[in-house]
Amino acid sequence: MNIASRVSNVWTNFVNVPECTIAMLTCVIVFSVLYFFLLRFLINNNAAWLVVIFVFAVLLGGAVVGLTPGMSGSVFVIVPAVFVLLVIILYATEIKRMIWAYKNLKLLDVKHSAGRSIDEEKTENCISEIIKALQNMAKKNTGAIIVLAAGEVPGQILDSGIKLESDISSELIESVFVPKTPLHDGAMIISGTKILAAGCFLPLSHNDNIPKDLGTRHRAGIGITETIDVMSLIVSEETGIISIAREGKITRYADADILRKTLNKYYWQELESARK
Repeated sequence: MNIASRVSNVWTNFVNVPECTIAMLTCVIVFSVLYFFLLRFLINNNAAWLVVIFVFAVLLGGAVVGLTPGMSGSVFVIVPAVFVLLVIILYATEIKRMIWAYKNLKLLDVKHSAGRSIDEEKTENCISEIIKALQNMAKKNTGAIIVLAAGEVPGQILDSGIKLESDISSELIESVFVPKTPLHDGAMIISGTKILAAGCFLPLSHNDNIPKDLGTRHRAGIGITETIDVMSLIVSEETGIISIAREGKITRYADADILRKTLNKYYWQELESARK
């Protein structure tokens, strides 16, 4: 018997064993990959207790199938599948943000590979201009929302305002948010060293844990960060307090040092992406 015949016989015997069909192997591989990403996602979101519950559910399902005569092996798949569905429901916002972050990362790679770069000196100037504008508006109790986008912003948000494609300057930022001007109630979108648009409308957050003293402007600044990988800088019209919203959470009373650290981190990521 030649080698080809032997290989053929081995393959025939393999696929004829009920416990080792191609469909079963495919199912095992697919679920293994799914569970790997699920567990990594839960660990990254500080939900290790759910990992323990998941592992316990899998082991319990295996024990029930192994010790109960005539029990269908589908239980071993149904239990984890239900768990995956519950995780998707509980972490729908985080999953949506993760998808947007992955999409934005790919778009940034394409842009930078096409020759786009960010000059460090220009970056430092942008940081200084944004901080200057925020502090000036805070002193005058001028309400403002500035969204720093790491990648693509949904078209419906940009289209809701006026596209500018302008260089960043404190004078331009402050002029946009002057009370009773056409664009002052909307948000300004900044990507890298450019102001993309102003007067944009943002989705409001429906999180019940947001303090009641925070109004529509803060809910809009938080809401955009719940679904998209962006950061919002918010100036309160009532108190002049500067806040930073990221991943659906808000940090209030941001002074010059906090703002500089925050903006340095944002632009540092842009510079690193540009160098790749």
